[in-house]
Amino acid sequence: MKNWMRQSKILITCPKGIPPWLAGELRALGFPVLAEGEAAVETEGMLADTMRLNLHLRTGHRILFHIAAFPAENPDGLYRGLRELPWEEILHARGEHAYLCLTSTADTPTINDARFVNLKAKDAIVDRMQEKCGLRPDSGPDRDRAVVHVYWKGSEVAVYLDTSGEPLSRRGYRKIPLAAPMQETLAAAVILATGWNGRGGFVNPMCGSGTLAIEAALFAKGKAPGLLRSNYGFIHLQGFDPAAWRALRAAAHEAGKETAARIIATDINPEAVAAARQNARTAGVERRIEFSVCPFNETPIPERGGIVVLNPPYGERTGDLPSLIGLYREIGDFFKQRCGGYRGYIFTGNAALGKSVGLRTKRRIPFFNSAIECRLLEYELYEGSRRKEKEAGGAKMQALSEAAKIIPDVDERMGRVLSDSIK
Repeated sequence: MKNWMRQSKILITCPKGIPPWLAGELRALGFPVLAEGEAAVETEGMLADTMRLNLHLRTGHRILFHIAAFPAENPDGLYRGLRELPWEEILHARGEHAYLCLTSTADTPTINDARFVNLKAKDAIVDRMQEKCGLRPDSGPDRDRAVVHVYWKGSEVAVYLDTSGEPLSRRGYRKIPLAAPMQETLAAAVILATGWNGRGGFVNPMCGSGTLAIEAALFAKGKAPGLLRSNYGFIHLQGFDPAAWRALRAAAHEAGKETAARIIATDINPEAVAAARQNARTAGVERRIEFSVCPFNETPIPERGGIVVLNPPYGERTGDLPSLIGLYREIGDFFKQRCGGYRGYIFTGNAALGKSVGLRTKRRIPFFNSAIECRLLEYELYEGSRRKEKEAGGAKMQALSEAAKIIPDVDERMGRVLSDSIK
């Protein structure tokens, strides 16, 4: 086995706030969680394992396979360290795969322009390829083939193969995104955070381009999100096994399941519903989602219970703040009047607007939408009979409390009576 293909650390990047859900996914797939960072989770495995990770992970962005680390005090040290690596065993020098995209992150006092790091690192790699193979692969910014990532912090350099290429958030189904769409990986994390198991109702008013409903349908069917894409960075590396990849995809197809869960997506904008329906068709889940055009508070709510999730505007990129206060108040009324027996969720980047809902939150789960700090607000919405039962239970507890105050006096009097009878 080639040395660089040994078991190694695998770094999986994700948006801030998502690592706990990503770590849960890794454990469910049988991978260890070595560390959790602010926007990444570290595991370990073979290069071949990155195929399964790219195929199945719903909340990760990039699967980075660690191949080397070395010290570098300056750009010349970076060049030397990279040129010593066996790139002729990793990259292709000829043919359709002979292309390199170099990305980097640098936090070192000798560099003030990351583009210089990219250039120096790219030169080291292609110079090595020229020396060993007599050919230099083409290079550029496109991430549709081999991608190498260099992380340089202080005087230490870590080198990774970006086995995803394009980020995993680009599933490939969102052909019509509309304004301010929720990223696919964020939508998947929100669904995991609700604890929805794919069997109860999933209701998504204000569905926009349908990302939440589509991710819910993929989850309920057990459909691997990576099946929607055909191109990944690992395909363009030496050692890629096409037969093993076909077998993984076939197994993922067979693992899909039928589900009785009702997934409902509505929007007042007919163009949004049309876009969501088209995106769902591309994702292969159109038949699993019930689409309709209506105001959010007229959304059909199945009787059997489940969750209701809304991603309303919150004034950062769309909408007007004064009018949004009224909108959030209407959402609270909708929850109270129409959604008894459900758990309600609002994803918002404005804490003040969340207070306008007029309901007590059970949980406030932190997430980030790009640079915007957000919260997933959870509300437990009692049915009328359950609310009465809770109120009756409260009255019963009050009565028991009052009785408890009397019992010591009764016990004391009874004790005196018994004492007197013995005498």
